[in-house]
Amino acid sequence: MAGHSKFKNIQFRKGKQDKLRSKLFSKLSRDITLAAKQGLPDPSANAKLRLAIAAARAESMPKDNIERAIKKGAAGEADNMEEIRYEGFGPGGVGVIVEVLTDNRNRAAANVRTIFGKNGGNLGESGSVSFMFDRLGQIAYPAAAGSEDAVMEAAIEAGAQDVESSEDGHLIFTAFEDLSAVAEALEATKLGAPKGVAIVWKAKSGTPVSDDDSATLLKLLDALDDDDDVSNVYSNVDLTDEQAGAEA
Repeated sequence: MAGHSKFKNIQFRKGKQDKLRSKLFSKLSRDITLAAKQGLPDPSANAKLRLAIAAARAESMPKDNIERAIKKGAAGEADNMEEIRYEGFGPGGVGVIVEVLTDNRNRAAANVRTIFGKNGGNLGESGSVSFMFDRLGQIAYPAAAGSEDAVMEAAIEAGAQDVESSEDGHLIFTAFEDLSAVAEALEATKLGAPKGVAIVWKAKSGTPVSDDDSATLLKLLDALDDDDDVSNVYSNVDLTDEQAGAEA
């Protein structure tokens, strides 16, 4: 199991800080509703729903919101929603994966294509980028949860694959099919409940970019992130500290 990695695997959250929470809750609600629609509305018998609820609870989403989202899925209110993945390249040849949850496939495709085109990127074929990433479970803890060694030890015992620790916190990675079990095992340790639980695309290696390309790339990622149909945006960009500081 590897320890802390200096590679900056950026997952961009939607919107500005003042809009972040409401947009996050909206996304989490859609994930729960879709999971309940695709399987049983009982989380004990629906692994996808169980993970969606765990992610919502990790973000302190109210219980009433969670139950309401489950009922919507069980009632078929998500029948017209589709999950779609787009793959493309940004400035500097950086790989970008865009996950969309939409009720209008044509609108989503047109918007994503336009955003790429206006910001120095281009869409690729399915599989043109995803081979550069691993599909993994991710469990996030704040830095205060424990030392790097303590978190590493707990992760090993719980069956995780990898840990990345920094001053910003701890990211624990698992095989995606093991995410629920590992998250539950970790919650039973001194680490307690995680800050976040998700299935993510983790880049196998980073792509460095010039300062000019990094500025344009960040505009592309932010524009994608701002689109209402977009759920998640992943990139394999490897930013320098100065470039990352400019993004913040």
